[in-house]
Amino acid sequence: MALETLWSNKLRTALTMLGIIIGIMAVIAVTAIGQGTQKATEQQLQSLGTDILQVQAGASRSGAVQQGAGSATTLTLEDAEAIAQQVLGVDRVSAILQQSAQVVYGENNDSMTIIGTDVNYPDVRNTHPQTGRFFTEEEVKAAKPLAVLGPTARDELLGSGSIAEGAQIRISGQTYDVIGVMETKGAQGPQNPDEQIYIPLTNMSARLVGNNAVKGIAIRGIYVKVKSQEQLDAAQYQTTNLLRVRHGIYPEKGDKDDFRTVNSADIINTLTSTSKLFTVMIVAVAVISLIVGGIGIANIMLVSVVERTREIGIRKAIGATSTAILSQFLAEAVVIAVIGGVIGIGLGIAIAFAAPSCLIGIESLKLKHSEKFLMLINQSLYCANWITMKTTFLLARSFCHC
Repeated sequence: MALETLWSNKLRTALTMLGIIIGIMAVIAVTAIGQGTQKATEQQLQSLGTDILQVQAGASRSGAVQQGAGSATTLTLEDAEAIAQQVLGVDRVSAILQQSAQVVYGENNDSMTIIGTDVNYPDVRNTHPQTGRFFTEEEVKAAKPLAVLGPTARDELLGSGSIAEGAQIRISGQTYDVIGVMETKGAQGPQNPDEQIYIPLTNMSARLVGNNAVKGIAIRGIYVKVKSQEQLDAAQYQTTNLLRVRHGIYPEKGDKDDFRTVNSADIINTLTSTSKLFTVMIVAVAVISLIVGGIGIANIMLVSVVERTREIGIRKAIGATSTAILSQFLAEAVVIAVIGGVIGIGLGIAIAFAAPSCLIGIESLKLKHSEKFLMLINQSLYCANWITMKTTFLLARSFCHC
């Protein structure tokens, strides 16, 4: 009888289910996307390495205006070599120069970020050539005009999927031979390594930048890779003190550092904490959606029971017990809650897996084996079912005068 009643009132049944479907779908989809985004962010950050210390040159001033970090020529190649030799626990050190320049290939002319670096860069930054090769120690010492392209830089200059090795490009009017293409890494904060071009540090200093320090080659920053994450804090402390000694900086006299050290583990922890707060906010929004959906369910069930007051009276008049009437209403509520819940779960999961690749660029959302995700589905379904059946029971009992 319960199924017949539901089928004969398709619109009312559909509206009641709609509240359950939207509530459960919103909770699952929004929470899953939030958790998936957090997980993808953490994985991307981990791929950069949790054992990296960044040393940035100080900021130059123009009158009362202070430029960004790395704009001053306070670090030299000799500083990087000293860190590699004297700081305990250091695995590899890579010095860099960075500058935007016009790059020309054929009729294509684009402004791109040029990175001047050494042979340690691929291992320190955990990014290696996908095709071709990186430059060698001998080529760096000889300041060879060689270039390794990021995949996006390759696509923009030579065409998507083109073979880059052997091509010649011009950077700020200087000719460079392309010897390789780096693997795809994706955007990392404000920078995207895929759009960068890598050339030997010595070549960039001599031919493109030309702003050598008083002693040695000026660089913009140093990447320090330690042997283990546990040694990162000690390496940061030693590096800071070493550079202070080399630069004649005495904090006890009020001197300020002309460089800045950044611990990658601290950056990752900060961004992870921010990501978790974002997820909590998303869950809160999803819970509110479920509550709003529950209110909608209660309103529809109220209308449903009120419309059937006459039916309840007739059934009681011909001898139907209050228990039988309540049982029918509860059976209808169970059917609506289960069917609506299943549809809501299906749509929620579909959106959770489809939205990342379509909307926010995450290629995989690995939550199907997550215990928390399954618990979320369970709780959402239970909540919707409880609201539906409890509302129906209370309203029906009230009209039955039980």
